[in-house]
Order: sequence, then C-alpha cells, then structure tokens
Amino acid sequence: MSDYVFEDKGDGTFAIIGKLTFKTVTDIFEESKEAFEEHAVITVDLSGVTESDSAGLALLLEWINWAKYYVHEIQYKNLPDQIKAIAEISEVEDMLHAGERWLGPAEA
Repeated sequence: MSDYVFEDKGDGTFAIIGKLTFKTVTDIFEESKEAFEEHAVITVDLSGVTESDSAGLALLLEWINWAKYYVHEIQYKNLPDQIKAIAEISEVEDMLHAGERWLGPAEA
C-alpha cells in the first residue's frame, strides 16, 4: 500500500491523503505536474494528510513558485498544523501565503 494518494477530485480540486513527507513529496510533485497544467485555479485539500514534515512545506512552496511562473492560482485548504508550525519556525509563513489564497476554516 502506498504512503499517499494524490486524488483528482475534478474542476481543479485535488486532495492529498496520507503522508506529505520526504518519502512522498517527489512522487506527489511528479504526479501533480501534468494534473495541474490544465487548470487556471487549483485547490489542494490537505485535510487527509496524516503526517507532514519540512519536505511537505517545501512542496507547497514549490507549487506556489510553479503557479506564479505558469500564471496559475493555487489555494490550500485545511493546511496541516505541522506545516503551519514548521512555516512559523522557519519564518516562511509570508512565502507560504505569497501569490496564493489560503482558504481558512471559514471558507473551507
């Protein structure tokens, strides 16, 4: 069984279920490249993430850079507490939210 599922929910919405860690982010990134390409607005639902680390944060930041470069908008829904904590400690919260619209609990 895989440590994660990258699920296309339709209309530019995607979900990650399982681990968002050093072990999985390269494969998730590869799966996302073609899937994201077709959409101007992308929403990534992270409510199914069971474990995350700094590599997970790095992937979210990479997706923001990708979206800016290819003129897309990316939105994160249900950001895991682990990712928020790592972003705060690393002082990259602003980068995490730059160029994207984070969907907080009220909008999710």
